[in-house]
Amino acid sequence: MPTHTRRLHYAWIIAGVTFFVLLATAGVRSAPSVLIVPLEDEFGWSRATISAAVSINLLLYGLIGPFAAALMERIGVKKTVLISLAVIASGVALTTFMSAPWQLMLLWGVVVGGGTGMTALVLAATIVNRWFVSQRGLVLGVLTASTATGQLVFLPVMAYIVKQYGWRPAALLIAAVLAIVFPLVALFLRDRPSDLGLQPLGGDPESAETSFASTAPATPPIGALSALREGFRSHNFWLLAGSFYVCGASTNGLVGTHLIPACLDVGMPEVRAAGLLAMMGIFDLAGTTASGWMSDRFDNRVLLSWYYGLRGLSLIFLPFALTEGSWGLTLFAVFYGLDWIATVPPTVRLAADSFGRARASIMFGWIVAAHQIGAATAAFGAGAIRSWSGNYERAFLISGALCLMTAAMVLQIRRGPQPTDAPIDTDENDPVPDMNLSLESGQ
Repeated sequence: MPTHTRRLHYAWIIAGVTFFVLLATAGVRSAPSVLIVPLEDEFGWSRATISAAVSINLLLYGLIGPFAAALMERIGVKKTVLISLAVIASGVALTTFMSAPWQLMLLWGVVVGGGTGMTALVLAATIVNRWFVSQRGLVLGVLTASTATGQLVFLPVMAYIVKQYGWRPAALLIAAVLAIVFPLVALFLRDRPSDLGLQPLGGDPESAETSFASTAPATPPIGALSALREGFRSHNFWLLAGSFYVCGASTNGLVGTHLIPACLDVGMPEVRAAGLLAMMGIFDLAGTTASGWMSDRFDNRVLLSWYYGLRGLSLIFLPFALTEGSWGLTLFAVFYGLDWIATVPPTVRLAADSFGRARASIMFGWIVAAHQIGAATAAFGAGAIRSWSGNYERAFLISGALCLMTAAMVLQIRRGPQPTDAPIDTDENDPVPDMNLSLESGQ
């Protein structure tokens, strides 16, 4: 159907469905922060043991990303997302029957971690690159902010349910939400604008969206590993991956996993601590959406430098906020929340500018893998530091210092497409994509 006969471009419906998918899976990823203490109390497992399971979850969440992006190219976004939701819901539901640490490692670490990795940030990047030519940065900012919105919606509810009824009903609630999202995806999600006879929003018949049809590798692993070899030869890849490693270490792995337990250590009730994270979600929703808007208009390297610098200062302040009481934590929640995941839109933009729009999703998948390796390192490391020293102060200070160093590092990212030293192996029917494609709005 011609685009001009539609008042609302279907790209907005796709963005809405994707938002709900990411929102639901965000509830899964935020769950460990309210489950750590109840699992300690019921089973007697140490903080380090539970953190190890969370670490496996975060690691697989990232490592699956590049292969998920390649799988989306091979079998389609819709099928990939449906498989992901089924795997996550099954894994979460089965955790209610676990009784040993190895079961926690298997279910929450491997099954849920792998499932969420299939609908990670690479899903947002893939949808934006396929369906939008104009307003990419803004849409990516909103989709990225769904993580904060999911936290805002789920954390206080889960904390209340855990307090009143135990952790198992909270886990079943998450599984039920995923089951509700499943038919929404089945009915409305589409792989490409061309499936409906449309061009991407803001595109035209010459749009680069058509280039995606010919870039699917023979198998998803080949496409993902080919992209990784390309990244290893790129100066920008190492800088983007290194900065995102620190991003993961200072967000999901540290604050997302351990802030509520750290608040409980100083006597704050769990529901109130979850409300603090929800407050951060409110400000992150605004900050990440604004970051997407700014990524269309300003130097993304400078934006990243500011984000990491401000995050580093807020983490250095956090140990003092925990001792000062509610006003200090409220100030931290506002300051830290504004740029919690605001780094995503500029990083996606820089990845696409460096490697071309046709390769952006898979390359960003590997950058997200670095993010989750950092998150896994911090999740386990902070838990180990807490078990060893009795508090989280050293973990917060180390993470803050890393953020300050990263603020200087991202300014070294080079502009424009990045050449590699050798051609990338592709399938004989898979032409090497044009590395000069840009994410600039309207191009």
